[in-house]
Amino acid sequence: MPQEFNSFISSLILSPGSDRDLSLESVIEELPIYNFQVEMSCSGAEVAHFLEKSPLLPGAILLEQGEFMGMISRRRLLEFLIRPHGQELFAQETLGVLYSYTRTTILLLPGTTPILTALKHTLRRSPELLAEPIVVQTAANTYKLLDIHDLNIAAWQIQGIETQMRYERNQAQMIQNDKMARLGRLVDGVAHEILDPVGFIWGNLTYVFNYSQDLLKLIAEYDKELPQNSQKINNLKEEIELDFLEKDLLKVLTSIRTGAERLKKLVTGLQNFCYLDEVHPKPVDLHACIDGIILLIKSRLKGEIVIIKNYGKLPPISCFVGQLNQVLMNIITQSVDALLNESVRQKLNHKPENHFTKPCIEITTEVISLADNEGDNADSRWISVCIADNGPGMSQETQQQIRESFSLENWADQETSLGMSYRIIVGRHGGKLNLHSQLGIGTEFKILLPLI
Repeated sequence: MPQEFNSFISSLILSPGSDRDLSLESVIEELPIYNFQVEMSCSGAEVAHFLEKSPLLPGAILLEQGEFMGMISRRRLLEFLIRPHGQELFAQETLGVLYSYTRTTILLLPGTTPILTALKHTLRRSPELLAEPIVVQTAANTYKLLDIHDLNIAAWQIQGIETQMRYERNQAQMIQNDKMARLGRLVDGVAHEILDPVGFIWGNLTYVFNYSQDLLKLIAEYDKELPQNSQKINNLKEEIELDFLEKDLLKVLTSIRTGAERLKKLVTGLQNFCYLDEVHPKPVDLHACIDGIILLIKSRLKGEIVIIKNYGKLPPISCFVGQLNQVLMNIITQSVDALLNESVRQKLNHKPENHFTKPCIEITTEVISLADNEGDNADSRWISVCIADNGPGMSQETQQQIRESFSLENWADQETSLGMSYRIIVGRHGGKLNLHSQLGIGTEFKILLPLI
């Protein structure tokens, strides 16, 4: 090979990242990439001779006065030379001339491109270009070559890692689902055991109330008929504070009734939340579901958060009540967490209480027609559940992450409670789950369920 050819070759370097362990986040600059750059004025025979001595080189980066002009692959160059009379016609031609004959579309990707993304780009090329190497830009004016074979091997390795992770995640999810199912049955059994004595209390309170009133009437009649009571009876009246007892007994019984009613609703709401859905959906009262969820999380509100209910007239809706309760719990809890975090932040910033915005969650239900705002058929009737808070709101990046968790493609990678809620509403109920948020204004989740 002529001595002058060395001036055309900048370097031949294998990327130091070739020995790194690959992960799902690995990028193409971590793979074996080659820095073989030649000037376009170099002849094809000289480059072919060098490629023959370096069988791993996928091609050459073409420069003109140090500026990147393109790429010619080993396969394209050798095609010229092995043609009939190719040695006589093309051997002494410059790379610039040969490159003008190839008219090959170059795939140029930044070095920070994920390996699986790069593989998708290569598969979109036309079939005759599938074996062509990729040009990797690792810096402003630095270009290297990546052999498609190395990319495929790396992609297979990563897909194997991803498959293993999906398998392990699915196994863990199956264990968690089984644990939650057992826990649900356990809670349901405990709630049933609590509900029985509560039922006894609730059922007998009416009799206790009537009996106590009858006894008080009897005592009053005795006082009328026997105004001159013995000293012993008068002492007993003073000891038990009969006058106070008559006034307070009604309050005590009313308080017991209120507590028993609240406990009954709480246990019933717990049973509904732990309800294991059957194969087919059943009609339910949506307002009762929302009230049950609010009752379950009431301890978290701590009197700081106001719940405003704007309930419309809704017919019973056919749904999987256990899954729908899970969705309502996820969304309302999301709003509660945002409001409580904002309240803590304001207190840490020593903001005066008179400048606090009262945390509020507004729940609005109504029957709507999507023909008015989304261009659907006029017969399309939906039940709308809008859960809005006046919290800090979400940034565009956060909203984008939540919407990405809705995607089935990202389900295994980033499973979230909102992502699961989306799949329950859309996949299981044929509905819609929309998110709208604005910084400093608040966040709104809208659940749309088809009314059939």
